[in-house]
Formats: sequence, C-alpha cells, structure tokens
Amino acid sequence: MQKRINNLENNGFEVIEVSDATEAFNKAKEFIKDGQKIGLGGSTTVAQIGLLEYLTKLDNIELYNQYEEGISKEENLERRRQGILSDLYITSCNAITKDGYLVNVDGDGNRVAAQIFGPKKVLLIVGKNKLVDTLEDGFKRVSEVSIPLNIDRMNSKAISMGKEPHYNPDNIANKFTYITGDREGRTTIILVNEELGF
Repeated sequence: MQKRINNLENNGFEVIEVSDATEAFNKAKEFIKDGQKIGLGGSTTVAQIGLLEYLTKLDNIELYNQYEEGISKEENLERRRQGILSDLYITSCNAITKDGYLVNVDGDGNRVAAQIFGPKKVLLIVGKNKLVDTLEDGFKRVSEVSIPLNIDRMNSKAISMGKEPHYNPDNIANKFTYITGDREGRTTIILVNEELGF
C-alpha cells in the first residue's frame, strides 16, 4: 500500500488514508468551505458514506446537484456543466493502479472531464475494492465490475420510477480515461480501508 501511495504522491496526488466510511465522511467535510460552488460526479461511494445527503442540507454552499428529484433533463445537464467549473468537485474513481494511475469510465463524460481539468479542487473518495495492480487490471475491473453494476443500478432506478430501463454499455460507458498525474495539490484522494462503491 505504501508504495502505491508514494507513486500517487509522486504523480501529484495528495493521499489521505482512513479506516472506514465514517472517517472518510468526517475527513471529506473538512474540504467544504462557506460560499463554495460544489460539483458532483456520479458516485455510489459519495452517497454510501452519507456525504451526498449532508451536502444537500447545507445552505452555505452552492451545490450543483443533478440528483435532485423533479428537475428536468435540461436542468440536470446544466448542473453537470456548472459542476465542471466548480470550486470543489466531489466524486470517486473506478480503479487506482500500483503505479498511481486513475482509471475511469463514464457515460456523458462530466465526471472524467472534471478529474482532468476544470474544477479548482477535486476530491476523490475511493474504497479498497478499487485498488488494482496494473493499468490492464484497471480497465478489466471497469469492464467486469463497474459497468455491469452501474447498468443494473440505473435500470433498477428507472423501473422503480415507472420508466423504461434503457441503460447499456453504449450509453453508460463510452468514455474511458486513465490519468497519470495532476498539478500538485489539485486532487486529493481519500483512500478508505473498506469496500465502497462500484
């Protein structure tokens, strides 16, 4: 683990190790400041640790919450656009290699775009189940774990809302990235010693 962390830090990422979801939640809260514009990337992890619900209750920030029920598709898209130019962008990552590379897949691309450029600060909350050895393993995990689980999740949500399930690899997983580094201090990774997210 220490070698992986060293590689991430050498690649410009800040790394904070925590033991569980509660500690991850408390640490993430330290990055939230009054008056911030905060963007969100699709992340089961952020919801699992309670951070999404916490953010929606704050009145001292401007949250670009594309998950708010009842908003139109146009408003959803606009909030995702705004998130790319936020002060703080919060999401997760699909895989992290031993070399300290970030591997991701996305549908529309806002989540991966924000990790590459745009927000002043990026906060990634990553469970230990997303740690892999090689870049090849990272993309294998994306294909065999992340994509199927996200398709099931989104189709189940559509069914629960009385909508036609229409998610598949063509519309949920058509933008793949791997990031080998970032400007020092821009991206912080909270590594959680617990399995979280997809």
